[in-house]
Amino acid sequence: MTLVRFLSPKGDLLSEVEAEPGARLLDVAQADGQPLEGTCEGQMACSTCHVIVEAADFGKLPRASEEEEDMLDLALHATRTSRLSCQIWLTAEMESLSVRIPPGAHNMQGR
Repeated sequence: MTLVRFLSPKGDLLSEVEAEPGARLLDVAQADGQPLEGTCEGQMACSTCHVIVEAADFGKLPRASEEEEDMLDLALHATRTSRLSCQIWLTAEMESLSVRIPPGAHNMQGR
């Protein structure tokens, strides 16, 4: 299991959930009620599932693909540790992962 911590834009803890290895971070976030829309359903055609990975956890992730980097160029409030949550798959090696929900994140689909 991986302990996923969702943080506010200021770094305050919003929620902690345990997730199975192989789970996609976007799905975990949506099931927890986090405001990540994921409009394109993981097809990397938008940046509405953008999260900011805490610097201490960023090295746990594989490098972003060129396609993901292109989408992150369109994301509001992107930082050097920004990723698309639809491209993050939790692994058994990850004991924990902390991500910030960017300022202004809003799920227009109301999930």
